[in-house]
Amino acid sequence: MVWPPDSPWSPWWRTSDKGIRAAFKLAKLGPKDIVYDLGSGDGRTLIIAAKEFGAKAVGIEIDPLRYCISKVLLWFNGLGSRIEVRRENFLESDFSDATVVFVYLVPKALNRLKPKFLKALKNGTRIVSINYESELPLIQTFDHEGKYKIRLYRTP
Repeated sequence: MVWPPDSPWSPWWRTSDKGIRAAFKLAKLGPKDIVYDLGSGDGRTLIIAAKEFGAKAVGIEIDPLRYCISKVLLWFNGLGSRIEVRRENFLESDFSDATVVFVYLVPKALNRLKPKFLKALKNGTRIVSINYESELPLIQTFDHEGKYKIRLYRTP
């Protein structure tokens, strides 16, 4: 699928479970972390964060269908106490308690989020971006199976 890089919206691209795990390993996600997935889709990223890495996970999803799908999957997996999903616009959301932010967003959306990342997030918050670059301080890049370029950023 081709998506215009200057589009302010991101399509629903699904990251493979292996790609999600690789991103969280790069970010050194652990039980003390609070991870936010901005544009959380069906909630699989949240489920992996909670089940496999022990983190508390919060998803922000504006689309009502994807929000409902994620709520059902979370219920099915019995993770209601470790995961929260909010149906709201991530540009207006409060995610200041995040220690890790996971995004698979096009450059225009990432650039719109940059001021919020710098203002709202604590120093040292890790931001993991699948495939797209941000203008934040880059810590590391990882090429996952030639499929995803995973970038790890850290707020100054």
